[in-house]
Amino acid sequence: MEEQNFFEQKPTKATGMLNVLTILTFIGSGIQLLGAAWQYISADKSVSEMEKLMSDPNMANMPGFMKGFMSPEALELAKLQAANKLPILAINIIGAIICIYAALEMRKLKKQGYLLYVVGELLPMLGMVILIGTGILTGAFWFGIAIAALFIILYTTQRKQLIN
Repeated sequence: MEEQNFFEQKPTKATGMLNVLTILTFIGSGIQLLGAAWQYISADKSVSEMEKLMSDPNMANMPGFMKGFMSPEALELAKLQAANKLPILAINIIGAIICIYAALEMRKLKKQGYLLYVVGELLPMLGMVILIGTGILTGAFWFGIAIAALFIILYTTQRKQLIN
């Protein structure tokens, strides 16, 4: 029979990798909040600048990869983002707040924090696809998905620390 040591205390705060992940989550969520605000503020200006650039006669002299950023499809995507800038802002703010709260919960070693974190990461991405469509699935969006997937995987490896 295993003897219990009543003086041995279970940890009550995140340590090691879980601590690092939650700190990075706070930083990433802060960046997400700033990015959401910037996208909201600059959405209409981005559309008008893109229209101006596309009508520029020097557009033909631009390198091929730059022309890809100024395609009619890219302009339509920018218009959709500008038209939906308020719902996009709301979804991004809600997702970031959920991730911050989830990280705080995981710092207290609460299991519910993990599930909340996954929801907070996936909500903005799903919201963007619903509001904008699959045209949003560009390089930058895929990069965001990769970062979110990496953090979900890393948090999954730390779930054994979560006790309550």
